[in-house]
Amino acid sequence: MKKLNQHKKIVSFGEVLMRLSPAENRKLPQATSMDFYFGGTEMNVAASLSYFGEKTQQITNVSNDLVGDAAITAMRKFGIDVSAVNKVDHPLGLYFLEVGSGLRASKIAYNRLQGSFANITPESVNWEGILKDAGFLHWTGISPAVSESAYQTLKQGLQIAKEKGVAVTADPAYRSNLWKYGKDGHQVLKELVGMSTIFIGGVNEINEILKTDFDFSKEGFIAASKELIKECPSIEKVFDKIREGVSASWQKVYAHAWTGSEYIETQQLEITNVVDRIGTGDAYAAGLIYGLLHFDDQKAIEFANAACALKHTILGDANLVSPEEVLEVAEGSTGGRIKR
Repeated sequence: MKKLNQHKKIVSFGEVLMRLSPAENRKLPQATSMDFYFGGTEMNVAASLSYFGEKTQQITNVSNDLVGDAAITAMRKFGIDVSAVNKVDHPLGLYFLEVGSGLRASKIAYNRLQGSFANITPESVNWEGILKDAGFLHWTGISPAVSESAYQTLKQGLQIAKEKGVAVTADPAYRSNLWKYGKDGHQVLKELVGMSTIFIGGVNEINEILKTDFDFSKEGFIAASKELIKECPSIEKVFDKIREGVSASWQKVYAHAWTGSEYIETQQLEITNVVDRIGTGDAYAAGLIYGLLHFDDQKAIEFANAACALKHTILGDANLVSPEEVLEVAEGSTGGRIKR
């Protein structure tokens, strides 16, 4: 991948959701009120990158009402360019989260079908204008699963990104419960990955897309990565995050990658008092993009893993930390000492 201009913006395409959650680890039947946050996997990436000092822009639809206005305000507070956000006469998607603790897992229920983002269309996005000064375009497998029109809008953006030489990061997680409009999700994701340059995922995602059965060993990951690059030659590198859950409150993460020529990995980081797991994968993706802009591959993946670990300590969907905070953890400072 060619070295990118660090001053170019990073574009993210995806749904913005309202998250509703009872405070203090309560279950819904116990709650008399709920906190709310605005997020969504691609928007979380943009928010984190904005906190890192990068220029970001979100492509999405929001509802044409006070909820959509609040979502736009939240994106502006994060520092995200919202000039290409469309307001439409469909409700903003939302989800309910019961935050788990210890042995009790967190639970999520979504309410997003026929929402504002599901009604985005290729005609509503000026991809030529948006991507003319972009360095990266980021997408996930959630967006093309929401609706046919969201898939077609993303596909158009990827085609134009390729023409303009914009690097494309793909986080193609397959969500079987979302693919309701008749398309084969595996086939669509393979097509879109074939228009991308950086793959954020591992053996599980590669097996889903290619319908293979690689195992989860180091050798299996390398073989799967090589097969993905063979099937989708535009992919140059594969970066993956590995999670070990001791409990809902105690997690361990490390990362590994196939750079096209060598295997690299990070040390494992342990989070023994998880505050919020939502958005940790997005924090990893944002950390990786920032790392690829500023560091070599080894330091980039260490930065991404540290960003992921830190997000476990931040309430809400977005990872509100600076590059300096991430670098400290990446370089081994994990004691959490007070800074005065």
